[in-house]
Amino acid sequence: MARRVAEELSRRPEEGVAFARENLDRWSQRNRDSPSLLRGYAEWRALLDLPVGEVIAILTAETDEGQRLRQNSPFPGIIPYEEVWEIKRREREAQDAV
Repeated sequence: MARRVAEELSRRPEEGVAFARENLDRWSQRNRDSPSLLRGYAEWRALLDLPVGEVIAILTAETDEGQRLRQNSPFPGIIPYEEVWEIKRREREAQDAV
């Protein structure tokens, strides 16, 4: 999923970053009484100030840090819902085949 988000960011960097910032703003308002969530949102806000190539590298990093950041990714909604379900279906099938 992160690779697909990265593709979208590569194609539309300004729009993708703006989309993520809007998510973070909305979530911050909704979760204003949750310091731990707000810390995560602040971390992503800082990352979104980096060049898009660096954001993509962070988003797709196959490290514990990359995994941790993906768990609170500000990019939900950037990929059409139907495509998300198709990606998840293919992943389940691949795991079942193993």
